[in-house]
Amino acid sequence: MRAEYKNKVVLISGGLGDIGRAIAGAFLTSGAIVCIADRFVPALAKERWPLLDESQVNLFYDQVDVSDADQVEAWVDRIQRELGTIAICIANAACVTIQNFRELSNAAWKNEMAVNLDGAFFLANACAKSFVATGVRGNIVFLGSWAGHAVHQNLPAYSVSKAGLRMLCQAMALEYAVDGIRVNEIAPGYVNAGLSKVVWSKDAALQKKAAAVVPLGDILEAEEIAKQVLWICSDNCRQMTGTSIVLDGGLSLIRP
Repeated sequence: MRAEYKNKVVLISGGLGDIGRAIAGAFLTSGAIVCIADRFVPALAKERWPLLDESQVNLFYDQVDVSDADQVEAWVDRIQRELGTIAICIANAACVTIQNFRELSNAAWKNEMAVNLDGAFFLANACAKSFVATGVRGNIVFLGSWAGHAVHQNLPAYSVSKAGLRMLCQAMALEYAVDGIRVNEIAPGYVNAGLSKVVWSKDAALQKKAAAVVPLGDILEAEEIAKQVLWICSDNCRQMTGTSIVLDGGLSLIRP
């Protein structure tokens, strides 16, 4: 347990994904009150993460579509009303379509922008307004991607949405600095999570091939990202805002 997070209310979108669960688990272990949201109905959510069905006192789940501003604001308002002042917001929800521009449909483009960028804005700004209203010097962390920092083929909508997230981070950091609110981004590279984990679990050779592309020669685990999120929200980083921490092993340094 870390004293600085004891009984702090933490909101995490996309909380049922590999990275979301890792972040939620890290804050839970640190004594925080953890509220996660995802798109699954509660019964299915418990199947995806059995910990939700183990009478955890400080772990709460809600079905929320982050692309719907009204749902997001209602969630933030209810958490504050029922559990107390919110201290930390982790905008983690995301989706990805692996296609090139010629194949990508307008619907897929709009969906990725709605979830990855609009959804992050809706949650972060709702929490920032809550921080201001309650006088909390809160923390907002966006889960970005190295693909938002360097051109990557076959990820057009995802890359553009994550690049937009980086500027959103900087713009919010500047505006809310006067309120003592810190806003930062964690931008991972290849992670053994989500779709990549599914693919690599079926073919270990593909995972080795991916790791070989990374200049440092390895890929991330979700738990490593969670540790970085806890660190950036800690008092060790009290002067850090508007910053993107790129955890990609050097991937974004490679130029085609």
